[in-house]
Amino acid sequence: MSSQKTWSSNYVFLLASIGSTVGLSNIWKFTYLAGENGGGAFVLVYVLSLMIMGVPILAAEMVIGKRGEKSMVGTLQNLAKSDGLHQGWKYFGWVAMVTVFLILSFYCVIAGWTLDYTITSLAGSLNNLNKESAAAFYQQLLDSPFRMMLGQGIFVLATTWIVAKGVQDGLEKSVGWMMPTLFVILLLLVLYGAIFGELGKALQFLFAPDFSKLTPSVVLAAFGQAFFSLGIGVGVMLTYGAYMPPHTNVLKSSAIIAFSDGAASILAGLAIFPIVFQYGLSPAEGPGLIFVTLPMSFAEIPGGGFIGAFFFLLLFFAALTSSISLLESIISHLEETLPYSRARITWVAGVLLWLIGLVTVFSFSSLKDFAPLGFIFYFEGKTIFELIDYFGSNVLMPLGGILMALLAGWLLNKKETLAAMNVPDTFQLNTWHALIKYIVPLILIWLWWYLI
Repeated sequence: MSSQKTWSSNYVFLLASIGSTVGLSNIWKFTYLAGENGGGAFVLVYVLSLMIMGVPILAAEMVIGKRGEKSMVGTLQNLAKSDGLHQGWKYFGWVAMVTVFLILSFYCVIAGWTLDYTITSLAGSLNNLNKESAAAFYQQLLDSPFRMMLGQGIFVLATTWIVAKGVQDGLEKSVGWMMPTLFVILLLLVLYGAIFGELGKALQFLFAPDFSKLTPSVVLAAFGQAFFSLGIGVGVMLTYGAYMPPHTNVLKSSAIIAFSDGAASILAGLAIFPIVFQYGLSPAEGPGLIFVTLPMSFAEIPGGGFIGAFFFLLLFFAALTSSISLLESIISHLEETLPYSRARITWVAGVLLWLIGLVTVFSFSSLKDFAPLGFIFYFEGKTIFELIDYFGSNVLMPLGGILMALLAGWLLNKKETLAAMNVPDTFQLNTWHALIKYIVPLILIWLWWYLI
């Protein structure tokens, strides 16, 4: 493999991988799910699920990439030759690549909202909001295709520009400053919440579990959040694993990445919930917690416009570090198969990404009443955006996770796979193999059944 397709150091690999996993799901989705599911009990199960399911399946996906040393499709083709896999496995790679592209198309739209809110916060447009006006402001964004297209376009442009520059000149240099900046902003917001918010209530809500609220649906929600926040099942981490330095301890790296992912989620909770409780707001506000409820509280606190902009800038960086990994997993394969430069391939893909994302943009406005599969009872009322989200997040990603576990635990050459893990502790290695062979597939099948 070319040195340009290898991380220059294990430290950079870890930064990039953490950047891939830490995204909107950690800050936006984790906080509203924790709020809806009772706080502490949900958080406890979420942390346990990262350990029991997250680390093993993350390690499995990365070691598959490390062994194949190419994009997901290329890796599966290489492993078909070396380990006797059926050639049909390459179609799993193609489906995963299309899934990533569709997920990224709407991810860029939602990420564009964070940029819009950053600018409007600085401009003072979010000052003096109450519950009604905050909801109306959010609805105005959804009703304005031009505003959403502008934010989406800038975000796609930033993502495309970074990926077009390559692994070392683009991805490495960007995550080298974005990831430390992201965590610094997050810690500053936690400090701000501790000073001006109800930190005690937030700590109790997040870390004092009420086990009466620990229902099967809460457990499933926690496992689902752990799975989706790590971005497993569609070859993104496989691609990053393919660029991994050869002597990397895969299991240790997976544990560091999963720990950092969980830490980012909990820090987001410690930044947001003190403000929520300070102003008597409900933590169970659902998806509107970030874009409707928090702007109300920012309007009340000292320097709220600046703090709000700071917060939404954090969301923007988190989204960007994830989006570059999603796009990289696509470009990696196209670069292997097309006779064009990486830059040309990436810019064409960026244009297509923006165009396909317009479907999501209009799903919130002029196409909000259009349900293309409405004739099927199960999909009645679902917009195009909701269908893409459903099939990508609820069907294909968990299925991809199951197939990754099947590959690593059952189908690949065990000796070669364990050797590629580069784990000196035999007990750790055998424990991982047992989990990925027996326990993790059962958890993922259970989760998949619930989601569909």
